[in-house]
Amino acid sequence: MNNQQSLWDFMRQEHEKLLTQTLEHLGLTFISLLLAIVIGLPLGIWIARKKQFAGSVLGFAGVLQTIPSIALLGFMIPLLGIGPKPAIVALFLYALLPIIRNTFTGINEVNATVKEAARGMGMSNWQVLFKVELPLAMPVLLAGIRTATVINVGVATLAAFIAAGGLGEFIFGGISLNNTNMILAGAIPAALLAIILDFLLSRIQHLSIKKMKVFLWLVPAGMLLLSSFYFVPITGKSKLLAGFTPEFMGRRDGDLGLREVYGLKIKTVVISDAIMYKAVYEKHLDVISGYSTDGRLKAFGLTILEDDKHIFPPYYCAPVVRKDALQKFPELEKTLNLLSGTISDSVMTDLNYKVDYLKQSPEKTARDFLVQKKLFRPANNGNNGTVRIGSKIFGEQYILAAMYADLIKGYTDYAVSTKTGLGGTKICFDALTNNQIDFYPEYTGTGLLVILQAPQKVTDSIGSSKLKVYDFVKKKFEQQFALEWLNPIGFNNAYALMMRSKQAKALHLKNISDLKTYLEKE
Repeated sequence: MNNQQSLWDFMRQEHEKLLTQTLEHLGLTFISLLLAIVIGLPLGIWIARKKQFAGSVLGFAGVLQTIPSIALLGFMIPLLGIGPKPAIVALFLYALLPIIRNTFTGINEVNATVKEAARGMGMSNWQVLFKVELPLAMPVLLAGIRTATVINVGVATLAAFIAAGGLGEFIFGGISLNNTNMILAGAIPAALLAIILDFLLSRIQHLSIKKMKVFLWLVPAGMLLLSSFYFVPITGKSKLLAGFTPEFMGRRDGDLGLREVYGLKIKTVVISDAIMYKAVYEKHLDVISGYSTDGRLKAFGLTILEDDKHIFPPYYCAPVVRKDALQKFPELEKTLNLLSGTISDSVMTDLNYKVDYLKQSPEKTARDFLVQKKLFRPANNGNNGTVRIGSKIFGEQYILAAMYADLIKGYTDYAVSTKTGLGGTKICFDALTNNQIDFYPEYTGTGLLVILQAPQKVTDSIGSSKLKVYDFVKKKFEQQFALEWLNPIGFNNAYALMMRSKQAKALHLKNISDLKTYLEKE
């Protein structure tokens, strides 16, 4: 009961944002669905007439559906930028197959005798189509629209990755922040939308042909109305546009802190960290929430705005290990600590640059570094059990996982299994506590604010002290989770606000307070 109460309280607190995201989700779904009907319906009719082209058209539409949705969104960004356009086009492409296929199938299933009788009565081909074939094929055609609608409601959650809004903002923010209520606040409305829309279309699908003809006009009108719910999220009075990750939006050391401590009010869209650097480089955004050791700072000519009021705590990286894994693998702690103190901020930035921009593989980057530091050894047989390494889904974590894998294989007789790209903090941490992995690289600031969710008085008391934050999370993780923080690697990958260097220089912006002052003068 308490969990339900807590979820209800969260949804009530965020009801305005939840309503906005739901309307955006509906709009994205139906704009793309309407486009798919406008294109897919004539295509289905055409291949029903020209059957020699049916295989090619349906095959092409089928190939589009096999492309992973996040990859398809990524392909659209160079062509259409960020925001609603690439999301709508991607959703349109996903909706095509069921509409084309069911139109083709429905028309082909109309009894040939009925069509011949209609022609015998003097009907033209167009009359046969609109008065006979389409009405009789309508139940099958609507089944295709139902399928496309449910697909689009689900895939539209990914639109949050490219600043197109929708319920995915809550879902991915909750995953990153280890906030179940936030995940459910996005997932439950998305599921309800799919169920309700599927039910309504099923009722229309089972109407008599006479009644269905009335709805043939109402359905497009309804879709147009629902499409109008979507408003482009990157409009507003602010001359500057910020792109923040879902995780950053919900953190005290993120958008919440910027508003509370700095009083920063800037027009903001939610975007994936995988594309936000390129988006600011290509001038789709002006300010982003980045990471201070990210190689794309160097690659895209970005500069960090100084955190002059210190809302970002230290983010020193260290392996977090299950205590039972340390007991099971006695040589593990000593081996992982070989990396301690070897990687500075500048070194990590350079390693990230090689992976993020030069497209060098994380494994090669990691091995070259270990060779340079004279830490690399050839792999042993690995006969004494398998250590499972996890990582989050960005380049730096892949590099560190590869380094640890090489160290374990070279300095112990353990085998290694890597489970990289586990998503955000919640997924990695849950995998660790549920005994799916043995360790992964984590950051002290994330441990403090996201996992432990330390109260404000605690974070105020330890401030920006590297040692105090590390000691606090080390002690609490051991007490609460039976997890051990090993020695820090050496670099501090703190959150940061960043801009294009030329733009920051032109606007005379050196720190976040300067940005606030500039926005107030607009």
